[in-house]
Amino acid sequence: MKEALKLSAELAAGINDEDMETKFLKINPADNVAVAIVALPAGEKVNIEGNEVTLTEEIPAGHKFALAPFAENDNVIKYGYAIGHARQAIAKGALVNEKNIKTNLDGLLEYSYEPQLEELDLPKRNITFKGYKRASGETGIRNEIWIIPTVGCVNGTANELAEALRKETNCEGLDAIVSFPHNYGCSQLGEDHENTRKVIRDMVKHPNAGGVLLVGLGCENNQMDALLELIGDIDESRVKYMVTQKVVGDEFEEGMKLLREIYAVASKDQREEVPISELRVGLKCGGSDGFSGITANPLLGVFSDILIANGGTSILTEVPEMFGAETILMNRCKDTQTFDKTVHLINDFKEYFIANKQPIYENPSPGNKAGGISTLEEKSLGCTQKCGKAVVQDVLMYGDRLKTKGLNLLSSPGNDLVAATALASAGCQIVLFTTGRGTPFGTYVPTMKISTNTPLAENKPRWIDFNAGVIVQNQTIEETAEQFLDYIIRVASGEWVNNEKNNYREIAIFKTGVTL
Repeated sequence: MKEALKLSAELAAGINDEDMETKFLKINPADNVAVAIVALPAGEKVNIEGNEVTLTEEIPAGHKFALAPFAENDNVIKYGYAIGHARQAIAKGALVNEKNIKTNLDGLLEYSYEPQLEELDLPKRNITFKGYKRASGETGIRNEIWIIPTVGCVNGTANELAEALRKETNCEGLDAIVSFPHNYGCSQLGEDHENTRKVIRDMVKHPNAGGVLLVGLGCENNQMDALLELIGDIDESRVKYMVTQKVVGDEFEEGMKLLREIYAVASKDQREEVPISELRVGLKCGGSDGFSGITANPLLGVFSDILIANGGTSILTEVPEMFGAETILMNRCKDTQTFDKTVHLINDFKEYFIANKQPIYENPSPGNKAGGISTLEEKSLGCTQKCGKAVVQDVLMYGDRLKTKGLNLLSSPGNDLVAATALASAGCQIVLFTTGRGTPFGTYVPTMKISTNTPLAENKPRWIDFNAGVIVQNQTIEETAEQFLDYIIRVASGEWVNNEKNNYREIAIFKTGVTL
């Protein structure tokens, strides 16, 4: 994609001489549509590779226009791949969107492994960040105390305890003291119950937590004894628990006693220099637009490749937003076993849609369409660019913890809060979240927002942490990637992102079944 962008910028010649502004872009030489970088008026003439195109209507920024006339059922090509077919005849120079094109995708598929493995030809670099080395051998980029309810019934108690400890200590020696209320832990069956238990287990073991207090009720499905057995070995000076129905007297005072003990240990932790190979990032997008596959997602792909080439790890999720680009990922699997896992990853999610009598390809969202994305293939081809070119090393099920360094795929839906929580639970110390529409939320690890376009970054400075929109404003993706890498290192070393500054932190657990 990096080469495609460089080539396209030369081919498009869509430059305004007065302010050197890129006005339009043909992403891949095979494409039969181009993307407006700025709003283009009806009647404007543009020249792409010697092909003069007169726009028949206004083309909003991020949207596509036809470089040739389309007959009904002709394939529409973007990124070098078909993103759907024409529902009807489309004139040369016309707007191409969800009203006149339709997905080519349909139902379950059979796949064959046709490996296309590319070694990352990138130099090794001596890059370090300042993190917290944990006894587990993992490294945290934050040192926080977390109060985690085992069941929603004690959310209020957890919130009260977190607020009291913040006031008492002013978080001295810590990055934050946070409670994470949720709705679950009781009235759940089967897989839903296990999902809740796994996410709580993963949080307890997360290296960004210097200490954890688990707060239970006592009569819930998610019994504390069984949960502790699932969690396994713990450092009892840092991980403590109480079951409020069993506390004699005031559970608030008992909780504060336990938290003071945790604080006495965790507040003494210090940052140390560690290699970038210890960094694990989650790759996520939300509120995508027509620029997502041109700026922010390819930027994450370049960064992910740099990280992996230096021994680090990235995880790509949002399985429904792999549909239409899944064969690209499958053919980058390191071996047939990983390929088979990826096939199951894709088809299991399709079967989940089918079992619930829902259309598999009911995507993109209204916001995506308004931003210039017309079909799921188009969305997926942009979405999967976040993981660069690296070989897929492993596939994780929902709630699994990371085992293998390098590029991993993770089972999770596209829902922003659920997917970001799943990435953190897999072991990512930070989630990199690209967006063309903007969103303020954060999960329980730093959730960095990377804007696909400059107007969003300028309009929402309390949401957006890094602007990738400069990539279509005559700054190369290579220059931007170096700036982004420097920023990532600063954040990993302690600089807060906006969701932390705003104290927007929450968890969302995947639910698929019956609630009692």
